[in-house]
Amino acid sequence: MTLKFFTNFLRLILTATFLFFCIFRKMTHVQRTLVVLKPDSVGRSVVGEIISRFERAGLHLVGMKMLRPDRDFLFHHYETIGTMVTRHGEKIFDDTVKTMMRTPIIAMVWEGVEVVEYVRKIVWSTEPKGAAPGTIRGDYAHMSYGYADAASIGIPNLVHASGNAEEAEKEIKHRFTAQELFEYDPLHKLFTR
Repeated sequence: MTLKFFTNFLRLILTATFLFFCIFRKMTHVQRTLVVLKPDSVGRSVVGEIISRFERAGLHLVGMKMLRPDRDFLFHHYETIGTMVTRHGEKIFDDTVKTMMRTPIIAMVWEGVEVVEYVRKIVWSTEPKGAAPGTIRGDYAHMSYGYADAASIGIPNLVHASGNAEEAEKEIKHRFTAQELFEYDPLHKLFTR
């Protein structure tokens, strides 16, 4: 009787350990990323079309809000987190700020398996001129850095997407409180995780 009890107990412990590691391994691949629909998305009324691309991919929307950022807010995003001024200079930053303050923006937090990298693929490269057809920037924008610089405008590339997981975490904390991010299970989670 004690051997049977011990065997069953050991089997239970091994099963629980296996399940824990399967769940833990799976959960370590689930990330959150920030996506910002910029003034050209809002102004051109393509917000719904862009959001539907992320939804069709099976990503999970956990937070969304519309806001009008000021210069300090944008400085924190572009320089403190993204080092834009350091890498590209004050002029590029000023042009970007002017562009970003034209209309409100929509900030969203998406969740999914390795979502940071996947969203970057959906959005594509920062310069629309080089974006592949079928991507958001490839389908909705076409401007080059050269043209934007000559016109002294921020490049209208529709969307900001976090560059890596560390950046995503900082950007999300900059725009959202914990109370503004929601935990719930959408039906598609059964098929996408």
